[in-house]
Formats: sequence, C-alpha cells, structure tokens
Amino acid sequence: MARITIGTTTLGYDEAGEGPPVVLVHAAVGDRAMWDHQFAALSARHRVVRYDRRGYGDSDDAEGPVAHHEDLLALMDALDIGRAALVGASMGGGHAVDAALVAPERVSALGLVCAGMTGREWPRRFTEAAARAMAGAVPQERLARYREGHADPDPADVAAMAQAQARFVAVGPARSPEDLPAPVWERMLGMYRTTFHRMWSGPPTTTRSPEPPAEGRLAQVGAPTLVVKGGRDVPEIQAVSDVYAGGIPGARLVELPDAGHLPSVERPEDLTAVLTRFLAEMVRPR
Repeated sequence: MARITIGTTTLGYDEAGEGPPVVLVHAAVGDRAMWDHQFAALSARHRVVRYDRRGYGDSDDAEGPVAHHEDLLALMDALDIGRAALVGASMGGGHAVDAALVAPERVSALGLVCAGMTGREWPRRFTEAAARAMAGAVPQERLARYREGHADPDPADVAAMAQAQARFVAVGPARSPEDLPAPVWERMLGMYRTTFHRMWSGPPTTTRSPEPPAEGRLAQVGAPTLVVKGGRDVPEIQAVSDVYAGGIPGARLVELPDAGHLPSVERPEDLTAVLTRFLAEMVRPR
C-alpha cells in the first residue's frame, strides 16, 4: 500500500502491472480490497490502480462536500496517467461515469458493475422497502446522533446496521444469507461494519456531483462501455444498469445471473473473466 497527496487530501492506493492503465473504483461500502481478485488478475496485462476513496480505508477522512469524480481525475494526474479505463462498482461506477462526462479525453473505456448514477432518484417502492429493512436496527435517537458524525458508535449498533444493510442490498430480496457461502457473507458483513463505523465516527460529509449530473446525459458518454448487472441484485438497482445500457451509445450489457450487488466479492472469477475479455477488446496500447 502507498499513499499519495492530491490537493488537500491523501489517498491510499495500490498499483501493479504494466500496460494500458485501468483504475478500479470501489463501492460506497467497503474499500479497495473489494477488488482483490480483479486487481491481481488484470495486472498481468495492464497497469492497474485501485484506491480508497476519500473517507474510506487508508485514505484521509472526507469532510464537507466531496467530488469523488474530481478526486479520481486528480489521482490519475498525480500518478501520471493521462488516459485509463475506469471500472467502478455501485456508486463507484457512478463516479467513473461522472469523470467520463467532465473529462472524456481521459477515459479509454468504462466498466460499470451494478453501478449507481448521479442525479437519479430512487422510486418510492425502493425507499419504502429500504426503510422497512432498516427499521429497528438502531434506535432512532442514537441513529440521528451517529449521522451527525464524530460519534463513538456502539459496536452492537454498527453490527446491527451492517446486518440489515447487507441483507437488503448485498444479498438481495430473493435470497437469504444462508444462500451465500459463509466466507462471502462474513466478508460482506465486515465491509459494511467497517463502512458504518468510519461513517459515523468521522466528520460529516456529502457528495458533490457534476452539474448537470449523469441522469439525462448518458448519450454524451463516448467511451466504450461494459455494463454488468447482477441477476440477484435489487430490482431497482438492476434497472439503473438497464438505463446505462440503453442510454450510453454502443454500451454492452452482461448479466451475471447468480450474482447480487457485489460480484467482485461474491463471484470474483466470473466478473474478472467478463472484464478481461472486454478490456482485451477495447483497450489497446497506444
């Protein structure tokens, strides 16, 4: 692990391999370790960078409005990467798309893995289902205090929220944790526990997106794009993948039928194979 300063913050990152650059952008849960399998495999043919977004892992805390797509481009500048393929998971995919919109010349290809999208509002059925899934995990009075940041959260509260969130998002509505291999479920829980502890104990922060955000601008994305959808993911998140596939010119949609929201953890070999084929076809040495 190395650390590098970009502007007013310092990010933790790993780098391996030689060849056309690939930058891996992790989800809003976990950190760069979610890419273990892809990082090792892709480095056989590429210069691969994975990093912790501000407020995660070995990177500095995030405070106030943070533009994660600007951090991504600043990291590329600091590492002397003029152009790269960006592979992002969940909201990390959303930040990769934002980078491709504001700096299209910097992005050789996009890999969007169960990706989120800036500017997109969740339908009511999703927010209501999420509220039901989280209800009672943590008493409202303590939860309100935790969300203000700089808290000392009770480990039992962290564990309870991690369990509720992981069941709802990572496992998905049509499965239970027992449907996953025990090591996969435990790893997911660990990612969620780490995320909530850092979020609640650190300073309060918000995300600043481009203006206008990606919603409604997908036709402007010019990079070759692979959209990966988990067939066991939450339906409303799958719908975002369908919007990307239909809105980005020439985008290719691949479904991993037995994967939920975190294929890099749950189905690492399958995801790596899909990414390897796409990058071999679309990203060539210049």
